[in-house]
Amino acid sequence: MEKLTYPLLYYQLSKDAVLGLLIGTNYQLIEKDVRTLKSALTSHLQQQYKKHNDYWNANIKDPKLKILEIAVRPTYRTSNSSYPLSDAIKIKVPCVYGETTQGNYECNLPLFERYFVYYEAKQLTSLATYIATNQLNKETPEALHRYMTLASPSLDSVQLKVKYNRSFDYKWGANFKRSLKVLPSLAEQYPYSKARQRNLNTFPEVAWELEEHVDTIIQKITHQMANILVVGNNSVGKSAVLKQVFKKLAAQVRKNQLNYTFWNIMAQRITASTKFLGEWQEKVETMIQELRESNGILWVQDVIQLIQTGGQGAEDSVAAFMIPFIQQGQLQIVGEITPKQLDSLRRLLPGFTDLFQIITIQELAEDKIHTILRKFAAYSQEHLKIKIDSDALQLAYRLLLRYYPYESFPGKAVKFLGTCVSIAQVNEENHITKDKVVENFIVQTGLPSLFLKDNLFLDQQELAQHFSNNIIGQVIAVEALVDVVKIFKAGLNNPHKPIQTLLFTGPTGVGKTASAKALADYFFGKGQKKSPLIRIDMSEYQHPGMIYRFIGSNREVGKLVQAVREKPFSVLLLDEAEKADASIFDALLSVLDEGMFTDAYGRVTNFRNTIIILTTNLGASNQQSIGFGSTDSGESKYLSAIEKFFRPEFINRIDNVIFFNPLDQQAIHKISKKELAALNQLEGFVKRGIQLETDDSLVHFLSTVGFDKRYGARPLQRAIKTHVIAPMANWLLTHPTIKNQILRLSYENGLQVDLGKKL
Repeated sequence: MEKLTYPLLYYQLSKDAVLGLLIGTNYQLIEKDVRTLKSALTSHLQQQYKKHNDYWNANIKDPKLKILEIAVRPTYRTSNSSYPLSDAIKIKVPCVYGETTQGNYECNLPLFERYFVYYEAKQLTSLATYIATNQLNKETPEALHRYMTLASPSLDSVQLKVKYNRSFDYKWGANFKRSLKVLPSLAEQYPYSKARQRNLNTFPEVAWELEEHVDTIIQKITHQMANILVVGNNSVGKSAVLKQVFKKLAAQVRKNQLNYTFWNIMAQRITASTKFLGEWQEKVETMIQELRESNGILWVQDVIQLIQTGGQGAEDSVAAFMIPFIQQGQLQIVGEITPKQLDSLRRLLPGFTDLFQIITIQELAEDKIHTILRKFAAYSQEHLKIKIDSDALQLAYRLLLRYYPYESFPGKAVKFLGTCVSIAQVNEENHITKDKVVENFIVQTGLPSLFLKDNLFLDQQELAQHFSNNIIGQVIAVEALVDVVKIFKAGLNNPHKPIQTLLFTGPTGVGKTASAKALADYFFGKGQKKSPLIRIDMSEYQHPGMIYRFIGSNREVGKLVQAVREKPFSVLLLDEAEKADASIFDALLSVLDEGMFTDAYGRVTNFRNTIIILTTNLGASNQQSIGFGSTDSGESKYLSAIEKFFRPEFINRIDNVIFFNPLDQQAIHKISKKELAALNQLEGFVKRGIQLETDDSLVHFLSTVGFDKRYGARPLQRAIKTHVIAPMANWLLTHPTIKNQILRLSYENGLQVDLGKKL
């Protein structure tokens, strides 16, 4: 038998009352004297050890007591304000500390039920003072008063006789399963049932070409009882490796060679259903206890979520709460994390990462990736009877290499090809060709086949016509957008930045937003149900504090990040950019320069498949008159205003500044005709089979009332609604039998509607 020694901190509350706090456990007890207190605690520890064949770890070899005097100012707090008292008071905070059996140091702060590990003896006072001060500053004046009334404590010890290297005797079967209450509500036992596995994935969960990592992790889990972090970029194969690890271990469990269970958890589930203070902590503690009872290993798929879940910061998170349990060997974790997230984890909660062994998975060499694709195709043909052509595999590889540079192989290839196979199954097809790969890639990204097929040549005349039809009266802008397409088609854009970053400048109502929409539709609009244009009104971010709504803070995801994660292939329109606070532009520098945005938790948002367009009216106030015929005379004033407003380093990251001229009479006339033609797409006309034809009288009227010198063509939509749509609604309601008919619209003291031929 061996003896474990637990430090005992005790307070003499009165002549016949002694309060004892057993360090390293959650036991507190009041007895008449110290001898009775020690006897009762020793007896309880021994009983619990015999009952559960387990004990609390005693880490400190030679515990010592230190009393810190912490100055703190009591503060009354309401929901809106804080009211500190005029004088500070001093609180005596006991620290039980010493060197541990692992060679580092541990300090316990029993008043706050907190402890920390440190690595140099001289760090004790500064770290303990910092933690105690933060804790006391959160307390109410009443709580501080209670601390002041405590007498100075003393230190003793309690011993427990145990047998090291004991064998566990867990109860398996139906009774064991019924004893788990919290664990199954937070995590799912893995491997899943065969029926559920078939529903989740058509393909086998195997780690092709990564078997070496599988064997290494199994060795560390079973022989070293290690906690493991598998580190690698997105889609590099982390999950596939761990699935294979747990399946192999489960096979050994079935053969009675091992005695484990495995549980897969998403950190958000821990706090999803909690309502009260301390509830999630109780859940986690119970979960850990049930993991011990079932000899369970916890598989955390997104470890960074552990420090984002729980309290307000990393120090109050689920990860921080788990640290003592991991240190004491009561919890074994295997988790996944990206390199950037690991850096953030080390910075935000260094003590947590120190408890893990790191297994790094690098992206595979190209020849191994192609081997995996061939194995995937072979499985598809043998088990699903769907053939994937070898040239289709090659094309999928090339497309993913170019358009998904921020994800890694083999994961992104397996995911994309798996989607192709699933679509083929739904359509009852048995063959995936190059054309099918392109077709599915178009649906996934919205990119036209022109960009995806090397054998398709760019028809420059057709391209120019597309933009000219949609962007009226802006020859310079049309030429600039045509150049964007040409550069991308030729593959000459920088793959490590957004496709293009453009600044649209000029007076309001001249087609800047319409140009962004036309570019979005051309680039990313094929096969898409939702518009590929992301429009963010920058006037909503005028104050410095609003930057967090824009890019996010702590656990909150900002509007910019959320929008691009939902639509990674898109045109991002930052409208009226000059109205945003200067801090917004500083935050955008890395996005414009590298095409990436990384938040405090290491989560990466990729902008490399976006076209970023900023619009501005800077310089418009310098124009004496904006009206018909004042073409490009004010361009220099706009450019001068832009250079004065934006910092040089921001302007240097913009690929092109495009000036939009004021519109002339001819342009307004064309825009009016275009907007009237678009009315034929309205649901009310389509359902009744009605087509509209308009004559010049209506076009001339709208081009007159729909243009304003200050707002350009912006009032045109309002004019159409007032003078065309509203009267047409009344006309249709009074002519309910009119269907499959051409209606001729003209204007003479109001909208005139004449019946045309039947359709």
